[in-house]
Amino acid sequence: MTKYNMKTNYKLSGTPNSPVLVFSNSLGTDMSMWEEVIPYLLPYFQILQYDTRGLGKSQITTEPYTIQLLGQDVIDLLDTLNIEKAHFCGLSMGGLIGQWLAIHHSERFPKIILSNTAAKIGNAEGWNSRIETIQKSGLEFIAAATMERWFTANFIAKNEKRVDETHQMFIAIDVLGYSNCCEAIRDADFTEDLHKIKSKILVIAGNEDAVTTIEDAEFLINKIPESAISILSARHLSSTELPEKFATVLIEFIVGESTFEKGMHVRRTVLGNAHVDKASQNVNEFNGEFQEFISNYAWGEIWTRPGISKHNRSLITIAMLVALNRKAELQMHIKAAFNNGVSKAEIKEVLMQSAIYCGLPAANDAIHTAEDVFKEMKS
Repeated sequence: MTKYNMKTNYKLSGTPNSPVLVFSNSLGTDMSMWEEVIPYLLPYFQILQYDTRGLGKSQITTEPYTIQLLGQDVIDLLDTLNIEKAHFCGLSMGGLIGQWLAIHHSERFPKIILSNTAAKIGNAEGWNSRIETIQKSGLEFIAAATMERWFTANFIAKNEKRVDETHQMFIAIDVLGYSNCCEAIRDADFTEDLHKIKSKILVIAGNEDAVTTIEDAEFLINKIPESAISILSARHLSSTELPEKFATVLIEFIVGESTFEKGMHVRRTVLGNAHVDKASQNVNEFNGEFQEFISNYAWGEIWTRPGISKHNRSLITIAMLVALNRKAELQMHIKAAFNNGVSKAEIKEVLMQSAIYCGLPAANDAIHTAEDVFKEMKS
């Protein structure tokens, strides 16, 4: 569901017990540019997408734009949503915003992904020329050339519908908002400040990106203390060209590369740290392999699949545990369901449905089990 604060259009999706990952779009796009990437990430994170000031449905203001102004918009949005810490991923202009946040607010952003960006993008002459052109002739005049800079020839040939959607998104951007963002990019230069960054940084580059090159990415990691690089076979909008690969790179950077690390991350977001810590403390020679099996297979392989939301997985799991009459597991997953955004009313409906297909005795026992869990949680 899309919501608004005073000036920023945003969408927050995912389960409430998961860490927040913020996405910042590139110049000439809105937050829908991330749609292909999001499903792969929802098992791990709450996703906060937003439209940069002047773009999409966010407010267009007339004062001069700077990256500082656009970065402060992110801080204001997080404050409005009572989000103290978040990870951040910005592409191109969003990457400039990410650099400003890393330099000035690293305490709020443990890990930041700077995708297809540079410490300084282009030069004043080029940006002034672009502003003059679009103010005179509109964004349609540069749209075709922009698509060629954004996507490889192979992607354009095989994904005509997606390229056309991106083209339509681009020409729908307001000229004033676009021009203001151009000015912010034109005036941004972080070449002398990158050493101040304390957040852990991943830089993503496209091997065919002529806008922000591999050399630009290498400059960033050579100047930023804790940084790494990942090169994808793409041009400028690497997240659109290779969404699954892009998401995998993000997950491995933020969560970990092994199935066990991914499984433990999701297990904690669903069951809670207290439960997982207790289970970990009780690991011994006899049950250790079983605990590792659970984290790897159940949580690392199944709960991380993008095809069904964690919310729906909770409901399905509750229904199956009613049928199997596994009281201890049912108690655990009723508690966990709230971490996945399930409501008490939804749990009741699942138990009512189970009365038809699992039998009245099983449903009756499940109702009593749920009431005991609700009382425990309330106390």
